[in-house]
Amino acid sequence: MRNCKLSWGLVIVLLVIVAMFGYKFTVGNVQPSEDGRMAVLLSKDERNALLLEMRVWLESSQGILAAASEKDFSAVIKSAKASGMSAEAETPGSLFRKLPVEMKTLGFDTRKKFDDIAADAEKFKDSNRIVTKLSIAMNNCIACHATYRFVETTQ
Repeated sequence: MRNCKLSWGLVIVLLVIVAMFGYKFTVGNVQPSEDGRMAVLLSKDERNALLLEMRVWLESSQGILAAASEKDFSAVIKSAKASGMSAEAETPGSLFRKLPVEMKTLGFDTRKKFDDIAADAEKFKDSNRIVTKLSIAMNNCIACHATYRFVETTQ
């Protein structure tokens, strides 16, 4: 009987721990900001990594537009793949844990959209189609920047 109570107690403790980690993974490390957006609280290195990722997306977008205007589809593919899902491996795990699930969803969707642009460039070789897809992908950028700001903490 005593072992049964101990077992159930252990199960309850483990469930609480799993629930806390699940909550933290979903909510992230955020707080309301004075400008109406959510402040994502990051260390200096995490913030720098996130800002670098956003710069790469911007550079990829510019590269895609320039290459599409020249109908250089191999350059479109190269620029798009630089921001696709394969680049996700470079995201630090500590940063990923601090982002709210909605932001993670936007980020993954954006990476998939870059991969779709690369695939379309290879398959269709249609500049107008590529520019349209990039325009749609950039709506994710606008949504993220309208919703979140990235605050360096001294943690």
